[in-house]
Amino acid sequence: MTPPPAPRRPLGAWLAAAGVLAAVVALDQATKALVRANLPRGQHRDLVLGIDLVQVHNRGIAFGLLTNGGTLLTVVTFAALALLLVYFALHATRPLLWLPTGLLLGGAIGNLVDRARLGAVTDFIDPPLWPAFNLADAAITIGVLALLVSLDLAREEKAD
Repeated sequence: MTPPPAPRRPLGAWLAAAGVLAAVVALDQATKALVRANLPRGQHRDLVLGIDLVQVHNRGIAFGLLTNGGTLLTVVTFAALALLLVYFALHATRPLLWLPTGLLLGGAIGNLVDRARLGAVTDFIDPPLWPAFNLADAAITIGVLALLVSLDLAREEKAD
């Protein structure tokens, strides 16, 4: 399968990544605010197919790891974002690289906003047999998968 053509100018890729970033942060913060305003902490509401809405606060990273990692979490997050930005700056014209970049940055910033304002991240989507998460977490997960696809496309393109 031939990937779509790369943008002729990196500015278009930067603008696309910024648009995705802004959309992710806006949706993430809006949904978290709705949950905090309308769902008492710890209370569950059945949503669909066993998935509940619940307001929980996570002071750590995924699955509650590094719960007391405050400064370390922030430093590691900023370092990872800096590396992502450097990689994007060097490869902005790669097809679709703007999408995972925007998703990863938007998700990380959405959760950093919570940490800065509340000292913890608000999670609210609670599927069975899995820890609660939020839209920023979903964007990060999808962003990692999209980045792997983008890197694979670049590898295939280089091999041709």
